[in-house]
Amino acid sequence: MTAYINRIGTAVPPNEVHDFFLRFASARLADDPRRRAVFNRMAEKSGIARRFSTILPSDDVESGTVDRAGRFRAGSFPGTGERMDMFERGAPDLAVEAVSRLELGTDVKRITHLVVTSCTGFSAPGIDLEILARCGLPGSVERTMIGFMGCYAAINGLKTARHIVRSEPDARVLVVSVELCTLHLKETTDLEKLLSFCLWGDGCAASLVTAEPTGFRLDAFRALLAADARELMTWNVRDDGFDMVLSGRVPAAVSQILETKAGEVLGDTRKEAIDLWAVHPGGRSVLDAVERALDLPADALDVSRSVLHDYGNMSSATVMFVLERMLRAGGPAGRSGCAMAFGPGLVAETMRFQTAA
Repeated sequence: MTAYINRIGTAVPPNEVHDFFLRFASARLADDPRRRAVFNRMAEKSGIARRFSTILPSDDVESGTVDRAGRFRAGSFPGTGERMDMFERGAPDLAVEAVSRLELGTDVKRITHLVVTSCTGFSAPGIDLEILARCGLPGSVERTMIGFMGCYAAINGLKTARHIVRSEPDARVLVVSVELCTLHLKETTDLEKLLSFCLWGDGCAASLVTAEPTGFRLDAFRALLAADARELMTWNVRDDGFDMVLSGRVPAAVSQILETKAGEVLGDTRKEAIDLWAVHPGGRSVLDAVERALDLPADALDVSRSVLHDYGNMSSATVMFVLERMLRAGGPAGRSGCAMAFGPGLVAETMRFQTAA
């Protein structure tokens, strides 16, 4: 039995925050003109034009208050508990919007399984039951939560859906990847942390995986673990929210793992035979590293770069935004694709797929 991604729906919050966040971060370095110049130069080269957040930015970036609600105030940023309250309120709204864009209609009653991925918030009863109730799914739906796996979690969500469909041919699996990354803004003057936060946005993607042969056929999955790179990308719960460490050595590690292990993903398929490269845009330098390591044509990662430009890095949801654009673009059946995303470990989760009718 073969599984297919039939549809993908995406959603982002209404608040466009990229320019505000850049000005806010730059203002934190006002006492150090050299580091401020470095920050501004690096931010300009990020390849990102827009990011969206559940946080409604304040009117005055110089005031030290980030949001109009006054929760992120200079000297008094919220603790983890308050940030989880914000996740609990905001994430279900975004998930419901993404699911609605699947346009399931009465077929929502046919959903048999729900798989949710997220690494930016926790609560119980959680977002899975909120989706169940607010989207009108049957109470008998089997639920699976994939938590705290970072940017590659959506690939694992699709892998789980594929296993379900292959074992239960009548299964209709709803996969939801929802991330509110911007809730974890830090009050800091650390240049590396400020640059890291320049990447993050909020977003959600919902997809329907069934045995119906339309969309993208899910062919194979493979995890690649980098050697001696565990500390390059970490994601830890702290008192002031979740703390993401993204080392400047990540692109080199990504290059190394792909240069040495790409054959494990491609198998007998020549790299030149891959028509669609759905690479998680973890940042411009990461995409550049993938392009160099695999010696890809200059336009191979155009869709990934366009998602980065329009939304930034939305953690697990981001690669689904890339796949959604490819699916929406259409094209002939039989095209071969390779998706990949990188996360804590350092691990590359990869997926081979093919366009169906």
